[in-house]
Formats: sequence, structure tokens, C-alpha cells
Amino acid sequence: MTRHLALIVDDEPDICELLELTLNRMDIDTLSAGDLKTAYKVLNENNISICLTDMRLPDGNGIELVKKIQEQFNHIPVAMISAHGNMDTAIEALKAGAFDFVSKPLELAELRNLVNSAIKLADKNKQQSSHFNLTETSMPAEGNKAQQLLLGNSPIMEETRKLIEKLAKSQAPVYIRGESGTGKELAAKQIHSFSSRSDKPFVPVNCGAISSELMESEFFGHKKGSFTGADKDTKGLFQAANGGTLFLDEVADLPLHMQVKLLRAIQEKSIRPVGAHKEEKIDVRLISATHKNLKEMVDKGIFREDLYYRINVIELCMPSLKERIGDVQLLISYFLSKSSSNSTQYTITQDAIDKLNQYHFPGNVRELENILERSQALCDHNTISASDITLPEQDNFNHQEIASPVLTDSPPLTDLPPLDDKQKILVALKETRWNRKAAAKLLGMTYRQFRYRLKKFELEE
Repeated sequence: MTRHLALIVDDEPDICELLELTLNRMDIDTLSAGDLKTAYKVLNENNISICLTDMRLPDGNGIELVKKIQEQFNHIPVAMISAHGNMDTAIEALKAGAFDFVSKPLELAELRNLVNSAIKLADKNKQQSSHFNLTETSMPAEGNKAQQLLLGNSPIMEETRKLIEKLAKSQAPVYIRGESGTGKELAAKQIHSFSSRSDKPFVPVNCGAISSELMESEFFGHKKGSFTGADKDTKGLFQAANGGTLFLDEVADLPLHMQVKLLRAIQEKSIRPVGAHKEEKIDVRLISATHKNLKEMVDKGIFREDLYYRINVIELCMPSLKERIGDVQLLISYFLSKSSSNSTQYTITQDAIDKLNQYHFPGNVRELENILERSQALCDHNTISASDITLPEQDNFNHQEIASPVLTDSPPLTDLPPLDDKQKILVALKETRWNRKAAAKLLGMTYRQFRYRLKKFELEE
């Protein structure tokens, strides 16, 4: 097996010696350089696997080296050695393309974790052609989970995939913004899947779904006896994601007291479980997302500015479906293929495709999938035509009782034995042109009962 070769760039002999000893004990060979000029020479003359560089060098700074490696040797992960507590410098390095950073004074355990992650990424980069096929736009093969996440051959999706590929090569915190239904969690999963952390957990959490009182315990865990009901030591989400990726969906919903604690966890790379006397080191990559305007929340004082800049080291914007309308037909094919089986094959007519192509999709890809699911329940002979597709823009949203001819001419739908409850609701909605109050009346339900069933069968937009 070929040994890896690391380049250490630092003008302090003691630091170089410590790094060389640590890496040699990990079966990694090393070469050292005391300035940028020597570092460039070593890079050009040797097959370097990873690079560790100090920020301050006699003839420049480490960020210059990071940018140079990004331009000419982008297969080499480069980590920045920064002064303790200098997070602004570390973030500047991450934005320039650094893989990660380690603070002085060096902690050997943290250094080994960083180097191991960098080596994993270097090995993945060597096999880039087989692992990073992110420009694939045809139907994903069964079992190739990574490519099932983000489909589309529009220019904006090509750019999105390229950025995801770049983000997967870094440890930097990522902030994903975009409208509901654009695939923010799917993008986070793909970043994780192609990263050096792919063999470790991906832990998603909806910040808006955890009560404020339990949030600290849920995030950081707790010790036995720390509060009423704490009958044993319990790990939190950070511990569950240790070594992997923690995805904070709807991060805008974090209360202010948790924003402070999250900020500390990011800066110190450590957490303190509720009831614990000591902090414990944690190795987690953070990806955050929200459909809300986080910058606007910062301006209003609802979200901490310092936390915003810590989680938003690199930003990924997920395009809305109306920005990539050319991908609609590909997505239709995918969703119909996913819902088909050996006994049932769904198809769609061109007039139905044209109808969907002309729609603006305020709910994005998730809405498209829901529309197709409803259409499948209503279509004849497993073929979806334009008449089977009811779009929300046709709805009467004022929810007033209306005198509809459907209500007087149609038989009661409660007496249709071949249909299950979900199908009855879908038929009633179609009969009433998706007017929910009218559909409830047609089914002989109160509007509240009808809304409950919509939620139960996941038919609400």
C-alpha cells in the first residue's frame, strides 16, 4: 500500500517537529517548508497527499497557499493552523477553500482526527471519476442512493451540483437557503455522502420541532439526576453525530438562549451535557438550513449576528422549481417510476406534461410530487391526463360556502364501497375543484374533521 506524503508549512521548528512526529506515527511521510516559496517548490516536485500550513509565514500568509492549492492542486486537502481563538482567520481560510483548521496550542487528538479526515478525502479525490459523478442527469440506478438525491439537467442545477462537489471536500459549516420543497435536506445528505465523513452518521434535526425547555438536553445530552426524570446518562444530537454531519433544519427557529450555546459549541468544538462539570470534545460538521430570510432576522435582532456568520461560512442556495422549469419532465419521469411497480406502471400524456410545465410551483419539487400522487389516485388505466391534474391556483381559497352544482347533482360519496377513505377525499376534492369546504360538505363531514383527514393522509400542501 502506497504511503501518504504530507506537506507541513510552518516557520516554527518546534511546531514542524511536533507535526512530523505525530504524522510519522500515523504512517504518513512528511516534508517541511518554512515559507511559501519553498512550499510551492515542494508541491511542484512531489506527489503530496495533504497539506498543513500556518497562517503567518515570512513571505506571505497561509491563505495565499490555500488559494494556490485550490487553483493548481485542488485534489490536495489543506488545513490551516491558526492562533487559538482566532476564529475570523479560520473562517477566512475556510472561505478560501481550506479543508479545515486546527488551533494552537495543538491538541494531538484533534490533530489526528483532522489528519485522518484529510487522508480519507485525499483517497476519495483519487477516485473522483467513480465517486463524484455529480453531473449525471439520467434516471438514477437502484442502489445508487447519492444520485437519487438531486436530479436535473438545467444550467442552474449543474452549477448547484458543482458547488455541492466543492463543499463535500471541505469541513466548513454550510448554510443552505431556499424555499420550502426545494430539497435542502437532500442537498445536505449529498454533501455528507461525498465527504470524508460518509462512513459516519448523518443526523438531521428539525429545530422547530423541539420544545425550548428540552432543547439543550436534546442537543448536548444530559447526566443522570440533572433534572426530574433524568434516570440515566443520555447522549444528545451532537454526540450521535460525532465524526459525521449534524443537519440543523429550520435553524431560524432556535431560541436565543440556544443560539448562544450553539455558537460556543462551534467555536470551541466542544459541548457540555446538562448536569456535567466538564466539556467534552466533539467532531461534527454542521450544515444548517431554513426557508426564512436569516439575514433579515439578524437585522431585526431575532437571530444572533455572530452565530449567523459562524454557520454561514459557505452558502448554498437551492433553486426554486420555477427557476429550473426545464427539469419538470425529468422529475415527473422519476416520481412516476418511483411509484410504479411490476403490476402497476404509470404513464402521463403530453397535455398533462404541458399543463405542469406552465404551472409556477410555489411548493417546488415537493409540491410536484404531491400533485402527481393525487393524479395517480384519480386517473383511469394508470395514465395521467391533464384533466386528472388539479392545480392549487384553481382553488377557491376564501373557504366560503358556495352554491356548487356539484353538491346538488352528485351522489353522496360516502356510499362508494370500492373506494378507501383517502380515495374518497381525493374524488371529493376533484368534484369540487379542490374547494375543501365544499368537499367536506359533499362527504358529510365537518370542515374540522375534513382537515384532520387531509393531514392524516398527507394531502395538505
